[in-house]
Amino acid sequence: MHVLDLLQLDSLGLSLLWGEETLLGQEVVGVTATDLEEPGRFLGPGELVLSGLVWWSEGDAAKADRFVTALAEAGATALLAGEETHGRVPDELVAACRAHRVPIVAVPARTSFRAVTEAVYLRQWGDLSRRPTRLFALPENVRAELRRLVEGGAGPAELLDRACAHLGKVSCYLLTASGRTVARTPSAPALPAPRLSTASARGGVWLRIEAESSPYDAWQLHVPDPDAAPPRVLHEIAEVLAQCRGGQARRLAADRAAGQELIGLLEGTSTGSAPADTGALEEALAAAGLPPGGPYRVLVATSGDALAEGLGHLENASYAVGRSVAVLYEDPAAGIEATGRLRAVWPLLQQCGGPEADLRLGVGARAEGAEGLRASLSQARFALTAADEAAPVRAVEQVDTLAELMAGVPPEVRAVFGTRILGALGDGMLRETLEVFLANNCSWARTAEALHLHVNTVHYRIERVEVLTGRDLSRLDHKLDLYAALRCG
Repeated sequence: MHVLDLLQLDSLGLSLLWGEETLLGQEVVGVTATDLEEPGRFLGPGELVLSGLVWWSEGDAAKADRFVTALAEAGATALLAGEETHGRVPDELVAACRAHRVPIVAVPARTSFRAVTEAVYLRQWGDLSRRPTRLFALPENVRAELRRLVEGGAGPAELLDRACAHLGKVSCYLLTASGRTVARTPSAPALPAPRLSTASARGGVWLRIEAESSPYDAWQLHVPDPDAAPPRVLHEIAEVLAQCRGGQARRLAADRAAGQELIGLLEGTSTGSAPADTGALEEALAAAGLPPGGPYRVLVATSGDALAEGLGHLENASYAVGRSVAVLYEDPAAGIEATGRLRAVWPLLQQCGGPEADLRLGVGARAEGAEGLRASLSQARFALTAADEAAPVRAVEQVDTLAELMAGVPPEVRAVFGTRILGALGDGMLRETLEVFLANNCSWARTAEALHLHVNTVHYRIERVEVLTGRDLSRLDHKLDLYAALRCG
């Protein structure tokens, strides 16, 4: 199966925008539909990439280049870009494909992505219409059973098991965008989320479940063996799971509302009055489904959706998530250690969010009961402020240096403090001399050597610093004032 084969199907109406003949003759091993801005971790070598270009921003050549770079690095055979969202395929995207030598094909608005996907797999597996239908579509009794299960509110695990039961011992997974396993068939071995972050793990068949979701918890149906099930069956299973996802989304929204009620009481924002007393918090903890008595830990993130998905990776954990704050029950018997495990999955969430997503997480200290939750919330917020690109997950217990403590002070406060203490020095030689002097433990000789100055010159400059700042560098507290001010600069 090659891209040229698809272009020759009049029923699809595809148009080649760019692609050399040798590239169009590459073997196609599968299809992945995506509208992530950075889809690389979901792609494998030899795949066609279908995109509706929802991620595209008019005139943003850099965004187009990042998208196509991810395709090229993953070894995608071609990009099939839908015209429906923007009315055309952007010129910037065509230019990026030409630069990275990725063939690009326009998919007209009248052609569904499902039609393209089925055309690929029909070519790979042969013409299904010539074979007994019962072998290549869900049997009617299975369809009826699945309809009853969906109407009865069955979960994804039961649905996936029943949908795949007639296929034999097939390994089939329902995964989130971050690699969390929502459900798997009984014969499917466990699939750790970090393993899915490599392109080599992206083989087999992948189908996105078309349902409302965030970039972090979108569902995908995955069958590692592309010959284990016909495409028509997988599409029918995906449609059943999409109906299930609708019910799941409503339940998750209700859970988030209960979580936000708890957070609102904790913050004192649910009624606009002072924070609730311990008794009211205990009632809210129970209403949110958390065991009584603690211990608990409060977490604050820049994205509530990412936080909810990250906590979902903690197996058997009890937690309540609001808009951007969560309360986690740390069962001592279960050995749940939130910070380390969330730090391990955070890179997966960052890949889902893309390079423009500011994903950081602050973790408060353990609260032994409801009465300690407010302190843990304050600590988590401080830790979030201290988190940065190098350490996006920061626990308050990790703040063990003055520099890290200063990093948690709001930037606006740091700026005022730094200007107030050092503003008179300017950005010239006096400030430089002070920095080197403190870095050398206030040694006159080492400072002079480092700056290639005479010791008397260093003495003169430090005296000027003391006069202009009103600090005495023979005093430890004044040294700390100046050091902290430099860290705020």
